[in-house]
Amino acid sequence: MAPSGSRSIKRGCQRVLYWIPVLFIALIVAWSYYAYVLQLCIESIEDIGEKVVYLLAYHVIFIMFVWAYWQTIFTKPVNPLKEFHLSYSDKELLEREDRGESQQEILRRIAKDLPIYTRTNSGAIRFCDRCQLLKPDRCHHCSVCDKCILKMDHHCPWVNNCVGFSNYKFFMLFLAYSLLYCLFITATDLQYFIKFWMNGLPDTQAKFHILFLFFSAAMFSVSLASLFIYHCWLVCKNRSTLEAVRAPVFRHGTDKNGFSLGLNKNFRQVFGDEVKYWPIPVFSSLGDGCSFPACLVNLDPEQPSSPTNSNPVNKVAAEGRQFPSKPLRESQSRLLTSTPSWSESDSATDKDRKGASNPVMIIENEA
Repeated sequence: MAPSGSRSIKRGCQRVLYWIPVLFIALIVAWSYYAYVLQLCIESIEDIGEKVVYLLAYHVIFIMFVWAYWQTIFTKPVNPLKEFHLSYSDKELLEREDRGESQQEILRRIAKDLPIYTRTNSGAIRFCDRCQLLKPDRCHHCSVCDKCILKMDHHCPWVNNCVGFSNYKFFMLFLAYSLLYCLFITATDLQYFIKFWMNGLPDTQAKFHILFLFFSAAMFSVSLASLFIYHCWLVCKNRSTLEAVRAPVFRHGTDKNGFSLGLNKNFRQVFGDEVKYWPIPVFSSLGDGCSFPACLVNLDPEQPSSPTNSNPVNKVAAEGRQFPSKPLRESQSRLLTSTPSWSESDSATDKDRKGASNPVMIIENEA
């Protein structure tokens, strides 16, 4: 009982510590609200029209910023669907086998009917020992949350949550609105910051709030701008932070652009098809988080595309099109707004002529 009790106390203390960065941000935001609304707008700005405009614009940005931050924090990360978890019989079978190729054969058999195209660096099926499941594409195990997260980007201490498929849009909006919030404060506080150095402000406590408000907003603007630009680049490339650090491995090999569908579709995969929902922190991302359309898909040697023809590649090439070894899910098809054209790449043809066993399929999507 003692070890179990000590572990529970340790986990409880860790949960409390994890909330410290969030509490710090909340205190900074609360102080900035007090300093801007009360000390700057109400106490220091004399022009009524300027005061009203500043307060209205500030509160619109403030509400959107807090809303996006709240959604990022309290939206629970999504875990893989039940079909990716091992059944009781499969678990027993896996435990009886020695670790090695025999276990990989079992995992390959289970993965045969699942939309899984990525592999480990060694070419093995991606399997999570702790969660006892086959990892869907772009899914990773978070050591802090101690569970597998769909399309995991990173674990962010500033929101005390994993950023992944369920809240990545909220995280992007949080960065956008927090940057806009800081830039707005910096721009509107600038003239009064200058007056501070020219002794043009009344000698009250408001002048010190105005001074530190400008410095704080300007400092956060720089850091937020760099982070926001980086994640905008990731969205345009359809990569997560983990995939930018370590490119995903497909059956044909490593490919950093394997999930990129072009700028327009990459953006819509995160923000959705309906423009009216793009700036609002409500979930509108496309897909189910378990399967994603990929630019490069290898044919599964265990699933021939044409069982009636001994040379399926030649037959499909004669028809002028090719199809993936596993059908795209409905969530994937929504991303492919136009009818996709499937053709064999020149590089794959060259590899096939050199004796490659599996041809490579490329989805030709419009940018």
